[in-house]
Parts: sequence; C-alpha cells; structure tokens
Amino acid sequence: MRRAAPAERRAYGNAGEEAAVRFLEAQGWRVRHRNWTCRFGELDVVAERDDLVCFVEVRMRSTATWGDPSHSVSFAKQRRVVKAALRYLFAHDLRGRMFRFDVISVVGRGERATLEHIPGAFDAGM
Repeated sequence: MRRAAPAERRAYGNAGEEAAVRFLEAQGWRVRHRNWTCRFGELDVVAERDDLVCFVEVRMRSTATWGDPSHSVSFAKQRRVVKAALRYLFAHDLRGRMFRFDVISVVGRGERATLEHIPGAFDAGM
C-alpha cells in the first residue's frame, strides 16, 4: 500500500477536521479555534457551549480495517493535549470555566464518512 505524501495527509486531515467542526456546530457548539498550537502541542478543535469549553481531538482513518481511530489517542498524546489545553485556558483567561476532552473519530471520506463523538474521552487527572 502506498503511503500518502505529506500534502495529501494534511488535506485529508483538514477534511476530517472540517467534518468534525460541522458536526459540532450542528450540535450547538461554537468553535473558538482550530489547530491552536503552543510549545506543548496542538489542539485540533476548541469549542464552547454554555459554560463548557471542549478540547476535541480529531482522529481519522479511511477505513475501519485497523480499528476505530479513537483508539489511536495514546496516553502520551492525551498528556500533550491536556498540557496544551491548560495553556490555552490561561492564555485566553478562561481559568474559571469547566472543560472536558472529547474525541471525534472520522472513518471514510467525503459524504460517506461516519463520525463518532466521544464526550469525556479522557480527563486531565490522568
């Protein structure tokens, strides 16, 4: 099997994130940022609804042959996301807000893609 070029992978990742953003917005979430970066890592999507700030890790696979993409969020990745999220909360003066960590898995491409939203997929206590 041919490995996709970096530009192809980025375009595929962008399409998955775009699908996740459309899904979140349809559920009443307001997207604050996409691909927010700091020295600790990157936050794919930061969304809010009411008083809740949600840090969403988006994972994609073209097929489910190798399992659900959400299972690829390793413990190390969770730690990086938590550190980046805490930095985000401080940088945007959101220290008093409730927050959680979700994962959206996207399997497939385009209109045929299926999304699964996993609220509270992991926590900051690790």
